[in-house]
Amino acid sequence: MKTLIIFNRQSYDGTDVTWNGLRLADKLLDEEQEVRIFLMNDSVDMARDICKPPAEYDQDLTTILKDLIAKGVVVKACGTCMVRCGIHKNAPYFDGVESSTMPDLARWVVGSDKVLTF
Repeated sequence: MKTLIIFNRQSYDGTDVTWNGLRLADKLLDEEQEVRIFLMNDSVDMARDICKPPAEYDQDLTTILKDLIAKGVVVKACGTCMVRCGIHKNAPYFDGVESSTMPDLARWVVGSDKVLTF
């Protein structure tokens, strides 16, 4: 079973939405599911080493994303969003995150059994 998780939100927006999506991805791996992640809009900051959690936040979402990549999760990020979105516009992605396009996302949606958005 292939699950695509699309993140849209700013990583540290005062909620646990992104953190919960990453936790779900990890638990899906525990269930031996194939997980793919696509980052768009302000969520692209999560794939940048420059993105750090605020002092009051107890989770480092970038580290969690890197751990998922190390476990075999393929992560793509919208290249257009890299330039247009996020606090850290144009900052490079860290290794393991591929700059991608809307046609790539469309192919992933078509090839997935489940698509979830956070």
